[in-house]
Amino acid sequence: MLPKGLFPEKLLRGTVDYILGVQLADGAIPWFTGGKTDPWDHVEAAMGLAIGGEIEAAERAYHWLYRQQLADGSWWANYQGNEPSSREQRETNFIAYAATGIWHHFLITRDLDFLTRFYPMVEKAIDFVLDFQTPSGEIHWAVNADNSPKRDALVTGCSSIYKSLECAINIAHTLGEDGARWVAARRRLGHTLRHHPECFDRTWESKARYSMDWFYPVLAGVIEGVEARQRLAARWSVFVEPELGCRCVSDEPWVTVAESCELTLALLAAGDHASAVNVYSWLHQFLDRDGGYWTGYVFPDSAIWPEEKTTWTAGAILLAADALTEHTGAARLFTRSRLVAPEPLPAPEEAEGIHRR
Repeated sequence: MLPKGLFPEKLLRGTVDYILGVQLADGAIPWFTGGKTDPWDHVEAAMGLAIGGEIEAAERAYHWLYRQQLADGSWWANYQGNEPSSREQRETNFIAYAATGIWHHFLITRDLDFLTRFYPMVEKAIDFVLDFQTPSGEIHWAVNADNSPKRDALVTGCSSIYKSLECAINIAHTLGEDGARWVAARRRLGHTLRHHPECFDRTWESKARYSMDWFYPVLAGVIEGVEARQRLAARWSVFVEPELGCRCVSDEPWVTVAESCELTLALLAAGDHASAVNVYSWLHQFLDRDGGYWTGYVFPDSAIWPEEKTTWTAGAILLAADALTEHTGAARLFTRSRLVAPEPLPAPEEAEGIHRR
């Protein structure tokens, strides 16, 4: 049980140290020692470090990201050390997530110099991603080496981008920069996520069997209030395994710690604090002696699988603990969708375009 104002320092200090132990000298945070680094999960782990008070280590992680950014604002999907594992594709939600990490760090430190220093990285990343927004509002999930889009969109990926756009807009406003183009893009994306499911999963089997498609629109602030609670309640028995956590896929007997943490955040965003506390309380049975959390558990076999403790799982544990206890200034980032300046009304031509979709 984690009441507000009582961050479980004794329980989670080892988890912070686990991430520190995997982080490389240049700032990169691989999945685990010897593993790959991808931009999204690297940021998730960096946010965990900041929550744990390791500000310098978190900033080294963002400096690594800055050094790896390509001239067009993107990053490759995966890295081994400082070299991309392949140069085949770049994933748009990975690229946009840099904005979430930078805003999260600022909310904790209130360091305007940090925000100013990394704003150009965020601006280039967000502008790159929005080059792949379609006229109907969704954003292609990935980009080929030749800059052509992989033409389809994911509910989870676009929901993550929606949250990243909120963070980018807030960064721009805080620094007195013009983020109006991002406001319009976020509005279009949100409208499409809420009202046009036909714009997603057009060229492959529906991803609705994945739990992230169920809770990410709530976690990202696309769906709020009563509708959010109804959405989570509707498929609760499909995805939630009592006393264990959230399934990754509805038809697979496998729960994962990170998705259970994200569900915890989504429940808080929907106003269901009791269920959030309950889900989170199940997860510490997967804590290992070194402070890392096992990625997942196959319950018919009573087996840890895969046998790895990922830094992004540790980061998710820390994010959920922060949200439950309101320990840092970033505690409400994933539980409340908020622009720091009032969102302007859409221009007449933009409103008409949204109405037609």
